[in-house]
Amino acid sequence: MNLKNIYLIFLLCCALGLHAENGYELWLRYKPVNKGNLCESYCLKSRKIMFPGETESLIAAKKELQVGLSGLLNMPYTEAETLEDNMLVVGTPQSVSLFKKQDFYAEINGLSDEGYLILDCTIEGKKAIAIAARTDVGVLYGVFHYLRLIQTNQSLDKLYIQENPKLKYRVLNHWDNLNGTVERGYAGYSIWNWERLPSYKEQRYTDYARANASIGINGTVLNNVNAQAKSLRTDWLVKASGLADVFRPYGIKVYLTAKFSAPKEIGGLNTADPKDPQVRKWWKEKVKEIYSLIPDFGGFLVKANSEGQPGPQDYGCSHADGANMLAEALEPYGGIVFWRAFVYQNERHVDRVINGYNEFKPQDGKFAKNVFVQPKNGPIDFQPREPFHPLFGGMPDTPLSLEFQITQENLGHAGHLVYLGTLFEETLQSDTYENGKGSTVSKVLQNYGESHGISAIAGVPNIGTDLNWTGHLFGQANWYAFGRLAWNPDTSSGEIAEDWARMTFSNDKSVISPVLKIMMISRETYVNYTMPLGLNHIMNYDTHNGPEPWHNDPVWTAFDYHKITRDSIGVNRTAKGTGATGQYHNPISEMFDDIRKCPQEYLLWFHRVPWNYKMASGRTLWDELIYHYYKGVDEVRQMQTIWNELDGKIDRERFNHVASLLKYQEQEAIWWRDGCLLFFQDYSRLPIPANLEQPKHSLKYYKTIPFPHDWKGRYE
Repeated sequence: MNLKNIYLIFLLCCALGLHAENGYELWLRYKPVNKGNLCESYCLKSRKIMFPGETESLIAAKKELQVGLSGLLNMPYTEAETLEDNMLVVGTPQSVSLFKKQDFYAEINGLSDEGYLILDCTIEGKKAIAIAARTDVGVLYGVFHYLRLIQTNQSLDKLYIQENPKLKYRVLNHWDNLNGTVERGYAGYSIWNWERLPSYKEQRYTDYARANASIGINGTVLNNVNAQAKSLRTDWLVKASGLADVFRPYGIKVYLTAKFSAPKEIGGLNTADPKDPQVRKWWKEKVKEIYSLIPDFGGFLVKANSEGQPGPQDYGCSHADGANMLAEALEPYGGIVFWRAFVYQNERHVDRVINGYNEFKPQDGKFAKNVFVQPKNGPIDFQPREPFHPLFGGMPDTPLSLEFQITQENLGHAGHLVYLGTLFEETLQSDTYENGKGSTVSKVLQNYGESHGISAIAGVPNIGTDLNWTGHLFGQANWYAFGRLAWNPDTSSGEIAEDWARMTFSNDKSVISPVLKIMMISRETYVNYTMPLGLNHIMNYDTHNGPEPWHNDPVWTAFDYHKITRDSIGVNRTAKGTGATGQYHNPISEMFDDIRKCPQEYLLWFHRVPWNYKMASGRTLWDELIYHYYKGVDEVRQMQTIWNELDGKIDRERFNHVASLLKYQEQEAIWWRDGCLLFFQDYSRLPIPANLEQPKHSLKYYKTIPFPHDWKGRYE
């Protein structure tokens, strides 16, 4: 049967209707290419494959290529041992000795440990496409890239792709607890089945590893930063070794969160003082044990002296003292320490925004060479919008790892469609001016690779036992975007969104265009209906979902974050206020400090502003707030309209899933809008224009209920 007949049969099958999908396959769906000429071209170039090699990583890469090409091209995967025209040749110079005789051999040798080449070439007079790398894992990454080209209907003519990751460590920080729950997780329970590990290795672990390898993620922290010491006990280390065995062929190293008090809790010591010789000895012996079970163990992530977690300051020592103790134990094995910079004094008189910088800046240069200090992307706590953390560009003598949150703790959980690629890009492309114009956060992170030999980025995922992995189907896009930006922090979030949409839904422009429109407006939409103009941390105290700008108790108050009065709103963080603007380099510092120059999106973050302040739009601050809150709700409705136009173009199960969550999102957007504006109105005493949709409930109602259910006025 020729290729044209195969294609006709495929079209006939498609005509019988769209089959149901549940999202489990993520962006690795490998559905048949439905463009005849393009499919023929792909089939011609992948008709025969030369792919020798029997290492674990090469076997994983070969299996992926078999599954991918068979699914995408609807043809058998055929290997050959001798060269023919139009052959795909895959491997390293060690597995494919022919590569050593080619002009591009020097280019292969010039690649990094994880880099790869994909190129049109002629090998011994035969036309071929080569996927070549110095290492086996580089081949794996190259195979995933080649399959992505086909998935997204890209041309395979005149190929020349040379890729090296821009950052060395690209890590997911799971907040999974040992009891199977996930802190700030909204997609079911932890996918780690600790009870059955290490013996029973679920297929989901392999699929998790495949998904991560396809976007270049090379490390995973298995347990929550709010750690339990028992994760370092021998029995739990044996369980972790089972996951490491699954992940190893895919280039993924296992890391663990270490509880600083472990020497006391499970080691039988009466102290965890980093200067105590017995404590240091205990950590060295524990690390030796870990590497005996997990030879490629990555290292430790540590949350210390933050939100009640133990740390070196309990013993009068510094963060550097604590981190360096662990670094000393890991250094002989090549392990590293990620020491989180999320620390703050929970005291009303101290501005939380300035605390991380003040805590860590004086320790610049005091950390061991295998320690990363890891701040969050902004100086508060994964808010819908924050200025970049001033430590980026502020600690040239200490490598920093940036921590993003992929799980939507403060962005509507898994009920809201919010594409975070734009948030990630906004942070990475922010200019720190550390070395003059162009010193973006992205460049700062990359430059650590040159100045310190190591560079890193981390993301807190929303991966769970839900069938589609992330709760909301579009939550997959945030996992995907993080991985792509971890590989190259200068990639466009729009380009990433398009690749994800094509791989997840279709290459049909009538599908891609509306999906991209929704994705690219979604984050700003969320900011508009929740915390516009620099407002932040006014969400529900317990759940971190829904509005609670009125929360006020002795432990925590939202009033510290909006400072609302009869006259004004916002926090004065200028040189005349808490001084947060002074933590940035000029001209950023001067820009943030001047209310006339401060970007509108950070206005209330840095300034107290009167209700009648005239904005650039010509509206008063009060009217501008109203404009944004109402615009946010309108945009959610616009997203619903756009999505509904895809009815019949996307399989029923995934279409209904997203459609129903968009209705839920509209309800919650109204909840945010009405609750916040009624609360602000209590102080401003200014009207919501009569021509706008008026709140259906009183402020008392919104203060009473934890969720926006219509209780038929029972709380009125």
